[in-house]
Amino acid sequence: MKAVIFDLDGVITDTAEYHFQAWGSLAAALSIPFDREFNEQLKGISRTESLEKILVRGNLSDTLSEEGKQELAMQKNTEYQRLISALTPADVLPGIKALLKELREARIGIALASASKNAAFILDRLELAHYFDSVVDVTAIRNGKPDPEIFLAGAANLGVQPADCIGIEDAQAGIQAIKGAGMFAVGVGTPSQMQGADIVVATTAELSLSMLEEHFYEFKK
Repeated sequence: MKAVIFDLDGVITDTAEYHFQAWGSLAAALSIPFDREFNEQLKGISRTESLEKILVRGNLSDTLSEEGKQELAMQKNTEYQRLISALTPADVLPGIKALLKELREARIGIALASASKNAAFILDRLELAHYFDSVVDVTAIRNGKPDPEIFLAGAANLGVQPADCIGIEDAQAGIQAIKGAGMFAVGVGTPSQMQGADIVVATTAELSLSMLEEHFYEFKK
């Protein structure tokens, strides 16, 4: 095991509620029905893809120009940034900072593979940026999750083979991306939501270096 590649939302910190609120505000302004069940479809995918799903639901996708869609995406992001500006180190999910410290001490590579264009800002707010050797530039990624491109980019940035990496995700699209990259997949959530994951933990508090190593090497036997 040479590297661990993390998703952000729902793994490092729980900004999912802020996404829900920001998308909900935009949907309301467009008179499009929006609830938590529908919001589950947006987890792990890009802002552009999320907006398209919302517009399709409201039968508005074909009525808007690309410029109009970009403007809506910017409106959502402005509201989201306003909400996440209140993040502090206290918002790091349980067990994550301890795990990052263990990985750093063991000289295991650490990368972030998030669809969020606000990832670097969020890491700064959480005071975790110094733990990461690489934050994948999502603007350089052509294909979003479940395509494996972002996780393959994370491994390449760290100079390691995908087979020597663990990926940690909380969304089905992310698990598919990790497995598509040929990595060991750790899901955070319930087994029904993490289909295809090699192991599933209920919360990030269960994560530790020794636990990851044990399951990784058992998988490799």
